[in-house]
Amino acid sequence: MAKTIIVGGYGPGISAGVAERFGREGFQVAIVARTADKLGAGAKSLEASGIKAGAFSADLGDAEAVRAVVGKVRASLGPITAIHWNAYAGDAGDLLTAEPAAIRRALDVAVVGLTVAVQESLADLKAQKGGVLVTNGGFGVVDPRVDAFAVQVGAMGLSMANAAKHKLVGLLAEKLRGDGVYVGEVMVMSSVKGTPWDQGGATLEASTIANKFWELYQARTDVRARLG
Repeated sequence: MAKTIIVGGYGPGISAGVAERFGREGFQVAIVARTADKLGAGAKSLEASGIKAGAFSADLGDAEAVRAVVGKVRASLGPITAIHWNAYAGDAGDLLTAEPAAIRRALDVAVVGLTVAVQESLADLKAQKGGVLVTNGGFGVVDPRVDAFAVQVGAMGLSMANAAKHKLVGLLAEKLRGDGVYVGEVMVMSSVKGTPWDQGGATLEASTIANKFWELYQARTDVRARLG
């Protein structure tokens, strides 16, 4: 049976690296994001490397859109073996002035969308002893210095959402372990080359993160890793 990975929140950097890494290991790759042009270019690049890929446009902060896109991927590429969740929303930079909708958006993308994707893929994940792989950021670390920096740079909503996602990973790992479904997170602690966070001084390669995800998925022991 063919193996399929959904790469949610696809773009240059980490998600592209994961798509390529898992594709080289024989996975079909479903890349998902809101921007059709970005998806088209990504799918063509993967296909040029000999990787079977499909592009699917969806808002991953919309639960119904997540349910729909999982169904479309399954209909196009077959059962879901793994999910890589790379989506995030930078909304609600200042929690004291942010509109409620912006606060909800940050959590909808980080927590609700991921949870719904797992729910919709659950039967496939269990049947194939698959995996859920989550990109997270250092803003989610519970530490006074991190909190101070998040406030300083206007990343309060992202920091809150990352912390919630960090907890979600642990809960999903515990819940799904008995079903043979691996859940793991890579916490990225510095800027990654080729991403919007790269202001010219990034040192972390996306391929390094992608390799770590593959290592975690293969070993299926450690739930969390930090890089950078």
